[in-house]
Amino acid sequence: MSRNLNYFNNNRIVYKRDPITDKPSHETTKYMFFEQGTYQCYHLFTSRAKITTFKSLKWHLLVLWYLNPQLDQDQFMVVAEILAHKPNGFTSFGIHADLLRKIVYEVSMLDLDEPPKNKMRKVIFKYGSGLTKEEKLSIVGELIGRSKKFHGGDMYDVMLMLNHGGWKITIARLAKGLNCTPRTIHRNMSEELKREKELLNKQLKENGHEEINI
Repeated sequence: MSRNLNYFNNNRIVYKRDPITDKPSHETTKYMFFEQGTYQCYHLFTSRAKITTFKSLKWHLLVLWYLNPQLDQDQFMVVAEILAHKPNGFTSFGIHADLLRKIVYEVSMLDLDEPPKNKMRKVIFKYGSGLTKEEKLSIVGELIGRSKKFHGGDMYDVMLMLNHGGWKITIARLAKGLNCTPRTIHRNMSEELKREKELLNKQLKENGHEEINI
């Protein structure tokens, strides 16, 4: 997962933000747990998956525009060029300069007061938590497993934990992480989550990461 984040870090471009008005149901020095879920967690570039579509590229740009209101349009264009430059490791494809300018213009015309659409998250680990991948997966399963019912956002949290750990996402591993049966996973996995599972596994394979048995 080699991404060139130097420009973002050196110029203090925000690409991660925890929830700001949603309050966690339970919080420790290691993580925050939102029992009802939150849509306010924006953590870009933490997954092993690259940007593979124009739609995803536009969403990433929209989040960056939203999180960095200090940018003017010229500065935002520089950010977009770095993000869209394939050798920088963010995207799996190249894009013509004219099309990128069109996307940047469309994004910059959108209302900054309206948060970009986002996936629901329940468990958010704090930076520098010191937890291993196995410990994180165990915590997610324990917290979500307290409820008799789980939702798509719960499954997405476990999918992210598996992907970040370099593990292939399987029905059996999702069931283990959520303390339920494989049949329950099949019954609750939406088409969107199926596509996300396929995408994350595809990127894991393309990035040459070995599958780790758990």
